[in-house]
Amino acid sequence: MSVLDKVLSLRPGNVVARVGPGSRVPLLDPRELLRALESTPMALPCLPVLAKGALPGLLGAARAEDAVLGLACPHPLADRGASERFVQAVHAAAQEAGHTRPLFLQAGPIRVTSTDADVLDALQEGLFRVVDAGFALVSLDLSRLTSYEAVEAVNALVGPLKERELSLEVSPPQVSSGGLVDACETLLEGLSQWQVPVRFLRVSDARLEDGELDVELLRQVVETAAAKGVAVAVDDVSTGAAGGLSSYVAAGVRKVDRGGPLGPLALRAWPPEVREPVVARAQAAGMPAGELLSVLEEGLPPLSPASRETLEALSFAEATETLAALGAHRSASVSMAFLAKPDGDLG
Repeated sequence: MSVLDKVLSLRPGNVVARVGPGSRVPLLDPRELLRALESTPMALPCLPVLAKGALPGLLGAARAEDAVLGLACPHPLADRGASERFVQAVHAAAQEAGHTRPLFLQAGPIRVTSTDADVLDALQEGLFRVVDAGFALVSLDLSRLTSYEAVEAVNALVGPLKERELSLEVSPPQVSSGGLVDACETLLEGLSQWQVPVRFLRVSDARLEDGELDVELLRQVVETAAAKGVAVAVDDVSTGAAGGLSSYVAAGVRKVDRGGPLGPLALRAWPPEVREPVVARAQAAGMPAGELLSVLEEGLPPLSPASRETLEALSFAEATETLAALGAHRSASVSMAFLAKPDGDLG
């Protein structure tokens, strides 16, 4: 059995059910990659797919850097078929390119705004669809809830993930007088009491900065999460140079979602007459235009061949810089060698 065959055997059941047992694309749960790369000074890179034309460039960068890569669907519940179409698009692009480096697919962050029964029931139905679509990681944004509400909501929603033993990521709830670290500790303690397994605690870079990164605060968050066996992820929405991402790695962050530059990059692929209405709708909705693009893309005119090539090239360049800054070079080979060992810790 080859190294790839051994790694493919670790794919979650929901992934195999979606892409078929004959697929050669190693779509894994990120927990396997965290274990394989535990002693490697790097953070798992996760990039949002805001336009599907960017996929060849993003995947190409992972091959060029021999890197593991996460791809996020920002709005998996936008409609009933959104999550399934996303997984199909990623898998088709990976198959076409012969991509054999480890990938993981993230759904969200999905915003949880209420603990009303009707809201939670609808969200849980959506999470069942996300799991069936083939995602191994689901991210829940709890920032609009109090600590008590956040624990209640996650406990009500986590069933589809616990049943399949998939990974969960949560963001801290509203910050009270105790500050960010206290909010994180209260959330993780509450979830541990309910035996809710959390893989990542996701913190926005905006909560860690006051003009510049508060490294000490970030390290406190990392230590607080580590005490509960949880890794920290940073949601980096800045449009600055990728080189600054190394500060997160140095502080002990294990996953970085780098979305800032990719939205404007994807949006520019469309001509002004298409782009401007998207920007107007995004402003009215109070969200970044590039993020809204991921919801509206299928209703927009298709990109010209030249625009698709440009989008692919720019996505490749941005992703390559991100992977390098996060220390992900050669992480694919390292993780696959570990996961293929017969005596490896795969439990």
